[in-house]
Amino acid sequence: MTEPQDPENSTRRLPVVESSPPGGVLEMDQSASGSTYEAAPAQERTAGRAGRFWSGRRIPAALLALIVLGGAGLLLYDIAAVRADHPAMQWRRSAADDLASRHLDDVWVLAGSALAAALGLWLLLLALTPGLRALLPMTRRHTGVRAGLDRTAAAFVLRDRAVEVPGVQSVRVRTSRRKAKVRALPHFRELDDVRADLDTVLTNAISELGLARPPGLSVHVRRPAKKG
Repeated sequence: MTEPQDPENSTRRLPVVESSPPGGVLEMDQSASGSTYEAAPAQERTAGRAGRFWSGRRIPAALLALIVLGGAGLLLYDIAAVRADHPAMQWRRSAADDLASRHLDDVWVLAGSALAAALGLWLLLLALTPGLRALLPMTRRHTGVRAGLDRTAAAFVLRDRAVEVPGVQSVRVRTSRRKAKVRALPHFRELDDVRADLDTVLTNAISELGLARPPGLSVHVRRPAKKG
């Protein structure tokens, strides 16, 4: 039962339904709605810390090993040849003469130094970072057992959950290690209602993924672009 209201003192805006042209779409005032949530607290870990997976770095390690092996072998061969009273290789004599005649502020010396420093920093970065950024670690529930979920698979799960929300026409989901970004286009319904349902459904879906560090959630809903 509702209480009567005085139409002169009422300031609440009532919904207005406009008739749409044949084959057209109802025009609504609101064009976009968005929300952002921080990452949900991680589930309790019962079998140890679930850290990130470390990459084997096989390709960089193999390339570096081949370069070092080739350079060291060539240098040792030349040193052994000189010890056996043979002349040094032309490349080593040319390199020694060239380095002796160049100053420290020479362009080629600076370029070679910068290249060597960049290569060293890259190798240090590979050695100190785990890699495998596309693999999200899951909560460890059994000792000695580790599991991970690919970010693409997580995005597919969230997208499938999002399209089940009434009124959603299409959804795009991009998942990173820290945040899941969702862009949705609705068929009908108010944007705030669609976004609220998406917030609830996707929050539950993220918690059901079983990730050790659940990502935050960012949901944006906007009207489809008008044709013509």
